[in-house]
Amino acid sequence: MTTTTSGPSVSAQPPAPDTTVRTYRQFIDGEWVEARSGATVESRNPLDDSVFARVPASSREDAAAAVQAAERAQPAWAALAPSEKRHLFLRAADLLEARTDRFADALAAETGTGRAFAQFQLGWSVSLLRHAAGWVFRPSGELLRSDNPHTMAFAERKPLGVVAGFTPWNGATVLAWRTVVAPLAAGNTVVVKPSEEAPVTAGLMVAEVLAEAGFPAGTINVVTHAPADAADLAEEFYANPAVRCLNFTGSAGTARTIAGRSGAALKRSVMELGGYNHVIVRDDADVDHAARLVAFSAFFHQGQICMNARRVLVHRPLHDAFLARLVQVAESLPVGDPRDPSTIVGPLINDRAVAQVRTRVTEAVAAGARIATGGTISGRICRPTVLTDVPDDISVSCEETFGPVVIVRPVDDDEEAISLVNASRYGLSFSVVTADTARGMEIASRVDSGAVHVNTPTVNDEAHMPNGGVKDSGWGRSGVDALDDFTEIRWMTVELGTRALPL
Repeated sequence: MTTTTSGPSVSAQPPAPDTTVRTYRQFIDGEWVEARSGATVESRNPLDDSVFARVPASSREDAAAAVQAAERAQPAWAALAPSEKRHLFLRAADLLEARTDRFADALAAETGTGRAFAQFQLGWSVSLLRHAAGWVFRPSGELLRSDNPHTMAFAERKPLGVVAGFTPWNGATVLAWRTVVAPLAAGNTVVVKPSEEAPVTAGLMVAEVLAEAGFPAGTINVVTHAPADAADLAEEFYANPAVRCLNFTGSAGTARTIAGRSGAALKRSVMELGGYNHVIVRDDADVDHAARLVAFSAFFHQGQICMNARRVLVHRPLHDAFLARLVQVAESLPVGDPRDPSTIVGPLINDRAVAQVRTRVTEAVAAGARIATGGTISGRICRPTVLTDVPDDISVSCEETFGPVVIVRPVDDDEEAISLVNASRYGLSFSVVTADTARGMEIASRVDSGAVHVNTPTVNDEAHMPNGGVKDSGWGRSGVDALDDFTEIRWMTVELGTRALPL
């Protein structure tokens, strides 16, 4: 619901918390401001649909102001001494670390995130900021060998300019920080458009920390919006020549639109998209370990992580024992209120997500699948669900359901399993569970996936690692390798003598 107030206002700091529902301002050019129209939109708690916060409902005009601020700030930010940037990143890390409990509470209230995943997100983000404090000193190019004997040649890395970031709700804090930190470390300035499902935890809280840390005005800007206005804000990013890169995390469907529009404008794009992730369980695997690894991979954050496992391919000799143990583990997982530290499976983000889970499971059963456990939904909480006998050609077998649903399918051997994995249009994360590590590494080497893991879960990430996908799971990498995505190379020559010219 969108409401309208009398007009915009500005304050030097975020408004004081309300004891009931907090009203936030967005962050543009170092100021906390309302939308120019004065309109607001509600962010709701997925558990009970109560109002968590009210945020500005911005228009394209607000987005243009944010881009303009970022463009003004970029040259000075790029020229700032690395030691000064390092201080800012380390200060931000300390501030974020000190806010862990408050930010974890906000993740629970805005996105239904359980304590374990919230703490992982915040710890990961602190680690990323501390890594980035060193990235600002990385070599910015290399010396090249020229065929001309008196010529020195260099390849120099330069920032792109303004990067527009689209942050999602499903890993709101960790993915927001990932969207912001590498572009900033590379010398760019950033405008963030957080998901309307998580404007606070996927955007405004990032600005809060960076502003208090002392990042210069305009280096980070966050513009929030109502659901109906998302396309208008994106239109500004496509059309504004100051925006040189669109950095998107989300679904492949939306990515096609963003990649097409940014490509038509000859702008770079970086895409971290969804994944239909597989686990292969070989017949030499420890059944209990394999079941717990799969349960974590499939059901953590109620299956709403792009790296969650969606289908498990089990060697036939182990299939029945593995399925029985996975059912036991799934049925033991606590479900309910994400504010309870013991909760593993909390609410899905909204009613559309609930409807998709219900539809996919219903379609599977109609096609002959069997529910080994789960399949029940109370409000927005779906019990961990294990499906068997699922045909390979229905939606749940090839597209992300984005809920706590996993398929267990028998295979005759490694070759059949690898063929099924590589038949997917996606390639984000993959795991194989085996007692034969060498064989596991050989299998992993043949799988089309941006990340491959032997005896570790598909949900697996570290701040400095080059995480990212292939095929319909996107392009670009996180970690230190992201610096390549947010810079361009300039060739420079210096003539040390007098070159003979043909005229």
